[in-house]
Amino acid sequence: MDRTQVTTITNMCMVYQTDRVLVLDKINDEWNGITFPGGHVERDESLTDAVIREVFEETGLTIRSPQLCGVKDWTNEDGSRYMVLFYKTDQFSGKLRSSDEGEVYWEKVEELPTKALSTDFLDMLKVFTNNDLSEFYYYKQDGKWCYNLK
Repeated sequence: MDRTQVTTITNMCMVYQTDRVLVLDKINDEWNGITFPGGHVERDESLTDAVIREVFEETGLTIRSPQLCGVKDWTNEDGSRYMVLFYKTDQFSGKLRSSDEGEVYWEKVEELPTKALSTDFLDMLKVFTNNDLSEFYYYKQDGKWCYNLK
């Protein structure tokens, strides 16, 4: 039985300080809204190096000691898998700047529900902030996308 599966690996990082988180107002035709910075892991790149690079490219900040805190994943129609590794850190340096990905800024956590958020952002936030959760898993049921938090 072949257990290999083509997989796209990406990341997302919650950079935080006390009651605020760094958010990205993503500009993308396929997926937009308030989210956390992140992106694709390049071939032969370490997972940790990838999240550090992506956060720097999108925010201008150099993060340190990102902690893996969960994963979001699903299987595509073609049988390939898509994984988003969730990281968080409160250690960073540098000067905040926006990029072509969108505007970045600090937002109070309690204000997030009032913002134009990316799809399922508040449920993803539960995985970032709740130590009892580690996975956001999409699956198809009766032709409709559903998800579980585990």
